[in-house]
Amino acid sequence: MPDVHALLSASSSKQWLHCPPSVRLQEGFPNESSVYAEEGTFCHSVCEYKVRKYLKERVKRPQSEEFYTEEIDQITDVYYEFVVGVIEEMKRNGCEPLVLVEERVDYSHIAPSGFGTADMLIVGRDADGKGVLHIIDFKAGAGIYVEVDHNSQLSLYALGGLHAYGYIYPIETIRMSIVQPRLDNVNTFECSREELEAWGESIKPIAKMAFEGKGEQNPGEWCRFCRAKPVCKACAKEALSLCREEFLDLDAGALSEDPRASPDELSDLEAPYQADTTTPVFKQPGLIPMTELAGILPTLNRISSWIEAVFAYVTSEAVNHAVPVPGYKVVEGRSKRVFTDTKAVVDTAVANGYTDLYKQQLITLTEFEKMMGKKRFNELLGEYVAKPPGKLALVPESDPRPPVDLNNAPDQEFAVLTDSGEE
Repeated sequence: MPDVHALLSASSSKQWLHCPPSVRLQEGFPNESSVYAEEGTFCHSVCEYKVRKYLKERVKRPQSEEFYTEEIDQITDVYYEFVVGVIEEMKRNGCEPLVLVEERVDYSHIAPSGFGTADMLIVGRDADGKGVLHIIDFKAGAGIYVEVDHNSQLSLYALGGLHAYGYIYPIETIRMSIVQPRLDNVNTFECSREELEAWGESIKPIAKMAFEGKGEQNPGEWCRFCRAKPVCKACAKEALSLCREEFLDLDAGALSEDPRASPDELSDLEAPYQADTTTPVFKQPGLIPMTELAGILPTLNRISSWIEAVFAYVTSEAVNHAVPVPGYKVVEGRSKRVFTDTKAVVDTAVANGYTDLYKQQLITLTEFEKMMGKKRFNELLGEYVAKPPGKLALVPESDPRPPVDLNNAPDQEFAVLTDSGEE
């Protein structure tokens, strides 16, 4: 996995294509990692290992006590099997495909200084003998459904692949696949070489503006991973505007403007907060028609994300950089007791007659399968394996999964997922 990223990275392309100045605005903010990003990085390294083993390359298996689990093994197997299936199909079509793993591609002819790393880049032929460039991207996330249709990240990778290999191979068709096992999202989008190249030409002016930090700020669901989001005035204005229009009881005085000032003197963001605590400030959701609630759900996801980003930013400034926050203070939270010397604990306990110190646990299903082999495992234990239904979730209609028959659905609570997006 690469440690260096382009300013106009493919993974952030949805952001800079919709809000060109954002990439320069966020330059002053640290690109901090998270446990989810670290897990994703490890998943990618496992994916790479499995594919390179299939290609008979000598490669060391990734290790991680923190992230290596049965589930990680399962979801990376989904990716591995998909990639192998694509390669084997091309071989059946009578060609030995060009297979490149974690391939760095250059698309600077489209976006200034643009480059990125494609998880898989495969060049071969389809069943009709036409040249095919296939980009495959693994997504470890479970919170955001990544749409493959006209995906800008994969499209930029494909443009980089064409730039590098299009003059060697007679490529006519472009295929782009997302493999996101945790959301059962394994889908492929196909277009012609001409369509992809036309799209690349169409975004050149936007990429130039983004590189120069020009253009207008435009808040949307692409703000999710923008590092400038907590202090972005456009995001704040959108969030507070929606609250005023949809949820606040303006008669209660919350966010009402100072009666002593004229409308031209105070904006929504500058107006003093004068909530009347004797009356409800927020409308009850049940009093708003479902059609209206459904219409604002996508924006609510963005507001929630913005609120979380603001709290995270202010907390980080206070805790990590000792920046004073008026009206707040930093305190210690609760902590759990831990052993400082495990060996000494065991020795002392045993010496005093306490021997029942360890728990015995059945090995996992995946470990059984590896120990026996898939065929033997299915013969001996297959009848005892079941896959329970997944947790019910409310998702946008654009999600390709079939709807659940709620009359026969398991008795469980719903979880609301965010609208589709990408990382």
